[in-house]
Formats: sequence, C-alpha cells, structure tokens
Amino acid sequence: MPYFAVCPLSKVKQTVTEHKASHVLTVLSDEQDVPKLGTIAPGNHKALGFNDIASPLAGHIMPEEQDVREIMMFMHEWDQKAPMCIHCWMGVSRATASAYIGVLTLNPEVDEMELANALRWAAPFATPNPAMIKIADDIMGRSGRMVDAVRAIDRGVNAYEGSPFVFPLDPADLYPAS
Repeated sequence: MPYFAVCPLSKVKQTVTEHKASHVLTVLSDEQDVPKLGTIAPGNHKALGFNDIASPLAGHIMPEEQDVREIMMFMHEWDQKAPMCIHCWMGVSRATASAYIGVLTLNPEVDEMELANALRWAAPFATPNPAMIKIADDIMGRSGRMVDAVRAIDRGVNAYEGSPFVFPLDPADLYPAS
C-alpha cells in the first residue's frame, strides 16, 4: 500500500527513517534551510520555497501555479515502491495540502469530499493551504470541488505543530477494517 508520511520539519529525519521513505517533498519558505537527508537520493528530494499564506502579503511569497505543477510532477515521478515523506515547517498546512493534492494527482477517480474527510480523520489538525488547493483544483479541472471539500472540513483543531501521520493513496486504506 503506497502512502505519504506527513510531518513537520522537526520530525522529518525521524519520519524518513521510520517509514523507510524513498522520496521527500519539502515545502518551506525561501529563507528556511532545506534539511540534509543523506538517505534520500538527490533526484528523490524536491524542495519548494513559498510561504504558508492564502492571499498576498507584503514580504511573503504566495504559492503559484508552477509550484503546484512541480508537486504534481514529483508525485508522478515517484515509483511508489516505498513511502514518500511530505513535510513543511509545522506539518499542518502546506504538507497536508500537498498530500491531498498528491492523492488526487495519482488517483483522479477519488472523490474530493471523501478524501477531505479521510484527511480530517487522519490528522484532526490538518488545515490545507487554501491557495494551493485552489490552484490544484484549477489545474485538474475539478470545478471547485477540491476547494469546497477542504472548506467543508474547516480549520483543524488548534495545534502549534502537527503530529506525523500516514495518508494512503486510497482513502479506503486509512480506516480500520470493521
């Protein structure tokens, strides 16, 4: 079962090791240092630099279409033989948006609302970056369904930092068998 291991920057080395991740997606602001991960081949580590903002703010970098396209291309390059670690600074917004976008990139038949509910179940603190979601929705031609689904699950519970969690490519794999 291929999956994303999502975490904050403070837990990235531990998460990569624990899950034996082969690929890492780093989404930090431009001024933050990208972690050095000796176990990850250089071509298997994608780092993007933009701030966690939903609308323009002086002195900050908005996520742009090219950033989201790079996330989607990186997902397609992943062979899915081992987990992919996705992290941002706190593991709450940019990383959860990237995981949500990643599942829909690789499994376009997944229902947006079902996936948003699965994200909420896996990570009660998840608050996917709405600008990233809007851009991905436009690229994928989903007519606002991604935006509506993420809006429907609302802001996650307050958390200074998210806890590492697993997010499978098939939302049905997330829930325990009954």
